[in-house]
Amino acid sequence: MKIATWNVNSIKARLPNVLDWLKTAEPDVVLMQEIKTVDEGFPRLEIEDLGYQCAVHGQKSYNGVAILSRRGLEDVSARLAGDDADEQARYLEATVEGVRVATIYLPNGNPADSEKYPYKLGWMKRLKARAAELLAEERPVVLGGDYNVIPTDDDVHDPVAWQGDALIRPETRAAFREILYLGYTDAFRAKVPTPHRYSFWDYQGGAWQKDHGIRIDHLLLSPQAADRLQDAGIDSKPRGKEKASDHTPVWCTLADPE
Repeated sequence: MKIATWNVNSIKARLPNVLDWLKTAEPDVVLMQEIKTVDEGFPRLEIEDLGYQCAVHGQKSYNGVAILSRRGLEDVSARLAGDDADEQARYLEATVEGVRVATIYLPNGNPADSEKYPYKLGWMKRLKARAAELLAEERPVVLGGDYNVIPTDDDVHDPVAWQGDALIRPETRAAFREILYLGYTDAFRAKVPTPHRYSFWDYQGGAWQKDHGIRIDHLLLSPQAADRLQDAGIDSKPRGKEKASDHTPVWCTLADPE
């Protein structure tokens, strides 16, 4: 089972690129973020024509997440528990052939001296609680998405330039480690220890051409999923396309159960 996460930065603006990538990469499951459309605006027909079932939790102009699957979707559940007042569409769960998957668009948190940063940390605390609940079920779990977290200095081209940013602050990194320390494995790092491999390049300053990137898109696996991990990687080709998202897909493959 090939599972990918991709912040598409507007599904409508990137649809030709998305369809092309689905055809060539042939992922079984795609955890999609920042679709920037309401549920009714999601291009279901075009994606279903490629054999995917779609679950969508959208929001007008902002945020929005979706799960695409060629292996069916069961028990779909939207929203992250813990704050009934939170209306932002950032979280969606479903089960695919016994694997519980979640697509996550974690808040950016900038500027870090505004109310957006406490919201980010609060959201991460809620995510940790849900991640612990899922571990207790003792089944394969994949928590994938745009975490807006640079885990270590190996995941950024210039740590000094990013100093003080909400994505790299010590509190952010600590909150991310707390989720990992519950018992989750960073799929990419488990297979690719090479430093300075990125999943996001800004549109400004020639970042893509200079490979001035950051790694903020992650697939976290429960022990039952990590036991089935075969491979993982970052597919940078979509970032080089015309009208590309500033993120590129991150993927992993899990062996089918025996």
